[in-house]
Amino acid sequence: MKTATIPSVRVEPEFRAEVESVLAEGESLSEFVEASVRASVERRRVQAEFIARGLRSRDQAKRTGDYVDADDVVAALQRKLDAARARLAKPPTTRK
Repeated sequence: MKTATIPSVRVEPEFRAEVESVLAEGESLSEFVEASVRASVERRRVQAEFIARGLRSRDQAKRTGDYVDADDVVAALQRKLDAARARLAKPPTTRK
């Protein structure tokens, strides 16, 4: 399969210098740009899937009339958060 190019982007010299300052050792600007574009594409794909799931859930709730009260959802999430914080606050156990 032939490769294709992504259009070049004009930026201020200061921004280019900032980008170059964060490159990993041995990483080229092209590699950084490709990785950044790939990450953005993945983030947008995941976001679109999340929105689609939400819309399907909304539509199903409208059809069935089966809703969950927002206060119940927030309370359940708070309990999970409190439990996670409690686990993290406990000192690690040592094995003998």
